[in-house]
Amino acid sequence: MVETAIGVAQDAMSLAKNSESAPSHAELHAWTENLMGDVKYLKRNDVERLIAKAKELFADEGVVAEVAAPVTICGDTHGQLWDLVELFRVGGPIPDVNYLFLGDYVDRGYYSVEVVTLLFALKVRYPKRVTLLRGNHESRQITQVYGFYDECLRKYGDASVWQLFTDCFDYLPLTACVDNSFLCMHGGVRSFPPSPSPPAPASAARLTRGLCV
Repeated sequence: MVETAIGVAQDAMSLAKNSESAPSHAELHAWTENLMGDVKYLKRNDVERLIAKAKELFADEGVVAEVAAPVTICGDTHGQLWDLVELFRVGGPIPDVNYLFLGDYVDRGYYSVEVVTLLFALKVRYPKRVTLLRGNHESRQITQVYGFYDECLRKYGDASVWQLFTDCFDYLPLTACVDNSFLCMHGGVRSFPPSPSPPAPASAARLTRGLCV
């Protein structure tokens, strides 16, 4: 309990420190354009600033993110940058279209760093238009087996960027409720009759943020 309290306090201090160096709108625009065009992954310092702001947004959303319709719901992207770019071309650009991603942004594909960085940048730039949930690959154990860890080593020379991302994954919402009628998570989507109360499992509300799984 003491270690948990210390960790929460340290996270709060870190967020306050990084809020002063949060990415500007111009920087976010440049980063998203470069990632969708020239496939240039960000510098380590820029990644750190982006993740600090993204973690702040994820922590504010809670375990169950409330999403309004209409929204385009998307499955695994798994490091497939060009598929993600094509998805935006066909489905419509942000912020014209709202998107809900159900997790598994990294591993398997060759561009996991670029995919998760692009999605985080879009989330920070358009926080009400993009919702990112946690999949089973957003974890330290899985990413050390299926490619994301090794990709971070190749592109940044050490595991520090991998550590930044996996720490942030602990704050991703686990489920989303769309218009109090659809419960969405990495395992799929289930419809419910309209209700004044979100159809989220009671157990989800009891989960705390910063979960290491």
